[in-house]
Amino acid sequence: MDQTESQSGHKWEGKVSTRVAKASADQIWPLFVDFFNLHKWFPGLSDCYGIHGKNGEPGCVRYCAGFSISSEGTSDPGENRPIKWSKERLVGVDPPGRSLNYEMVDSNNGFTSYASTVRVIPGDGDGEGGCTIEWSFTVDPVEGWVLEDLVRKYEVGLQGMGRKMEDSISVM
Repeated sequence: MDQTESQSGHKWEGKVSTRVAKASADQIWPLFVDFFNLHKWFPGLSDCYGIHGKNGEPGCVRYCAGFSISSEGTSDPGENRPIKWSKERLVGVDPPGRSLNYEMVDSNNGFTSYASTVRVIPGDGDGEGGCTIEWSFTVDPVEGWVLEDLVRKYEVGLQGMGRKMEDSISVM
């Protein structure tokens, strides 16, 4: 877990990663390029679908909605918890580098100027020894949050996502 706040205090930055031991980078990468289907993997996300462009191509936009997971790893919807939603634009895809970056263009979650990069890094140099998923982000400070809790929330979400992805591949 890595976190920094810019000297001027205008941007938060965070980076989290998780190890996927039973699936190669070549197996995990296509699950991220399927940009309109993040709900299959991310805990608490009930909906994700395309609203503009072709899935996996720069410029496409997805709509995501669900219940926010806590930094403790729970995502109980509860009766009074509002659904959080965002519209996210895929900015770039680098298939050889197994990375993509996207930005949030609209949301009700308090995030402004949000940009994120996801990388899938092969293990053991040959892609067959598992992989590491790395997720980094920058965002303007979010009212009601502290950076450490936001980074922890991403860490919990990425760990859950990695487990779901790994489980889906090991049953194929």
